[in-house]
Amino acid sequence: MTTVTNFVAAANEAEVRGDGRGRVRSIKQAVHDRIAGQVYAPGARMPSERQLCMEFDASRVTLHEILLRLEAEGLIYREDRRGWFVSPPRFIYNPQARGHFGQAVIEQGRVPSTQVIDKRIVAATPRIAGLLDLPSDAELACVRRVRSIDGRPVLYVEHYFQPNVFPNLFERDLSGSMTEIYRDVYDFHYGRMTYQITPTAVSGPAAAALRVADGSPALLVTRVHHARDREVKDCDFEYWRHDAVLVQVSVVAD
Repeated sequence: MTTVTNFVAAANEAEVRGDGRGRVRSIKQAVHDRIAGQVYAPGARMPSERQLCMEFDASRVTLHEILLRLEAEGLIYREDRRGWFVSPPRFIYNPQARGHFGQAVIEQGRVPSTQVIDKRIVAATPRIAGLLDLPSDAELACVRRVRSIDGRPVLYVEHYFQPNVFPNLFERDLSGSMTEIYRDVYDFHYGRMTYQITPTAVSGPAAAALRVADGSPALLVTRVHHARDREVKDCDFEYWRHDAVLVQVSVVAD
């Protein structure tokens, strides 16, 4: 408590000097140190904004700015209507790896789970038709899933594919690896994959599945899979919580 009292006194002195930015930096560093020292443990809910305002003698506006900065750095995250939490270690995502999500999560010492939101036949949007080289009026099968690590939703995925390539796929358990189902049931093997990775904002079903507010930042990974021996493709749109993933690729020099 003495440390907090001393901090507040120093911060107030900075504010009197007109050093508002210095005050923001000081409070931000204090919260950062608590996270680093696991006073606020990974995955734990943080004190409410009201509690933190009282503790640091800060306005709600100042405190909210600090939390947004820590969120942008991936140190904390929000869940809609639940508050702020300390971010667990990021999942390391290697686009070059041929293993599936569940396998990669387990290899990193964590627990994966997948929930199927729905599966249905939809009309191809112009973008999806372009990615798959299909007519604009093509009908596609769509599977929507939310994937979690240690019980926390981190990834919302929409899969699109031609129904005739994978007949009766909707009747199968789609909570595991679809890549394995393609391979083991349909003898479908990928030969090439194309990735596009862009920052985005989530809304609607993606935001609801990830338990974030509309407009929250995310990382969009668009994947197009090309069959090894056929002119067939499918594609995924992966919306990752930006604070939950680290894209890491190793390149071996010739």
